[in-house]
Amino acid sequence: MSVQIKNLNVFYGDFHAVDNVNLHLKKNKVTALIGPSGCGKSSVLRSVNRMNELLLNTVVKGEIEFEGQNINSKDVDAVEVRKRIGMVFQKPNPFPKSIYDNITWGVKVHGFKGAKSELDDIVEDSLRRSALWDEVKDKLKQSAFQLSGGQQQRLCIARTIAVKPEVILMDEPASALDPIATGKIEELISELKNQYTIAIVTHNMQQAGRISDYTAFFLVNEERRGHLIEYGETDQIFFNPTDKRTEDYLSGRFG
Repeated sequence: MSVQIKNLNVFYGDFHAVDNVNLHLKKNKVTALIGPSGCGKSSVLRSVNRMNELLLNTVVKGEIEFEGQNINSKDVDAVEVRKRIGMVFQKPNPFPKSIYDNITWGVKVHGFKGAKSELDDIVEDSLRRSALWDEVKDKLKQSAFQLSGGQQQRLCIARTIAVKPEVILMDEPASALDPIATGKIEELISELKNQYTIAIVTHNMQQAGRISDYTAFFLVNEERRGHLIEYGETDQIFFNPTDKRTEDYLSGRFG
């Protein structure tokens, strides 16, 4: 499913962090959100599954249309939104549980009442789709903390997949990982877009160029508000940007 962000504004108390952003996350594509620190990328990302509203004194205005419905409407269940629009964070955050229980936790929270064999199938399927099954299939009862950082992040992706979302949001999912683990995460993202709509915040321009189909470039304006400068197909943004500020950022002249 695609996501249409319309006239999005985010306020943290008196601070106007995101100013009137319009953005389309296209179905079965990877959209990279790039730009210097503090330009609103993560705030936009967290708004897409209503994570921002978990923060005190945060106000989100505008529409985020998913399946033809504004998810910010009062009659929309935020928990259901977060099930269908999953999120993977910057640092791996496995639960202090076994690998198996990490995968099944969200499934159970959302009311699973099936047989143990069905849970087993969900665990295997999620781990296979996150390219982790072969590495952990004999360790499912071991603590998730015994995994490497890269494995923990793929476990968190598997945990997200297990509840059957339609959109996956990733906030710098490889920034804490070494180059080999980063490569595995990038390969995984490229495979997952066949089944999911994906948005990723990244400070790594090479990574954005490698894995994204579309790129959105953000900056702060004179009022210190994050806003969208340019959005388009990644090749166009990287090789033929329409705004000189985009070209300057990508060429390393600032940021």
